Amino acid sequence: MMFTIPLHKDNFKKEKTNVIKSNDFEINTFIYNSGVHAVEMKSSQGHLVILPFMGQMIWDAEFLGVDLCMKNAFNEPKVANQIVNTYGCYSFHAGLLRMGCPTPQDDHVLHGEFPCASMDYAWLMVDENSITLAGSYEYIMGFGDHYIATPTVVLQKDVGIFDITMTVKNLATTTMPLQYMCHTNAAFFEGAVMTQNIPDSAIKLRESVPAHVHPTKQWSVYNDSLKNSAPISVLENKEMYNPEIVYCMDDLSTHVDIAKFEMIISDHHKLTTEFNTAEFNSATRWILFNGDQSVGANVLPATCRPEGFISATEKGTVIYLEPNEVRTFKVTKAIVKI
Repeated sequence: MMFTIPLHKDNFKKEKTNVIKSNDFEINTFIYNSGVHAVEMKSSQGHLVILPFMGQMIWDAEFLGVDLCMKNAFNEPKVANQIVNTYGCYSFHAGLLRMGCPTPQDDHVLHGEFPCASMDYAWLMVDENSITLAGSYEYIMGFGDHYIATPTVVLQKDVGIFDITMTVKNLATTTMPLQYMCHTNAAFFEGAVMTQNIPDSAIKLRESVPAHVHPTKQWSVYNDSLKNSAPISVLENKEMYNPEIVYCMDDLSTHVDIAKFEMIISDHHKLTTEFNTAEFNSATRWILFNGDQSVGANVLPATCRPEGFISATEKGTVIYLEPNEVRTFKVTKAIVKI
């Protein structure tokens, strides 16, 4: 049996308020000092903090006593209309009309319009085995695109497993471009070992330098050395990851149907990510370490490379939805004991 609980901003308070509490789950709502609304979803294994009315981004994630979120300079989410103004979350939805780092010729902000979208509706769904936070956002532009997006986060009972999904429907009478990335910003675990069920030859170093990256001489030499070597598989030499090191993976469906990425983060735990390559035919590996922020994102599933709309158009990797066409994307994340 499943029951649904609608969420309304008026019912959120500064102090944490319990919505549901059982032997298996606990759900609390609260408002950050910044004014951003939040839902805390807890199981016996850990918790997620999700922003139900701001792009349904996952602000915080901790399971089995392990903080999974990238190190960042934000002590709380900020009210923002683009992701760079509140870049401290564990996961956000990049896209949906545009995605990636824009070139000077692109007309979009970093990672598009959706990451900080003001959601129209949010609700909880609860059954014996899981709790789900869902939301709905209608994008409409006069003489432009029109879609409805429905993201969800599903937390499973008694395991450190959760699903992040995004469903998009084109409501316009003309075709609509779609670029999407499930942008999960995992913490940097020094010494972590990364493996995947695709060949190393499919993992290509990004050789373009986006506008927000400012190379140093040391970084340029190191980045050049990576062009002719196997992709980074161990998070060591952290002083070399400032600015970022990025790998791109294309045409994943030619290698596997279900992509499986693992990262052993300690003697006791590993992180896993699984997704269907019919939905996500590309992925990115993002490594960054400096005094202000650090991230060891071994895989960011996507429909194309995160190099902006013009680049994706030139490469033929922009998806186009027909009128009333629906696409759904699902990523399964987990932390397990080893």
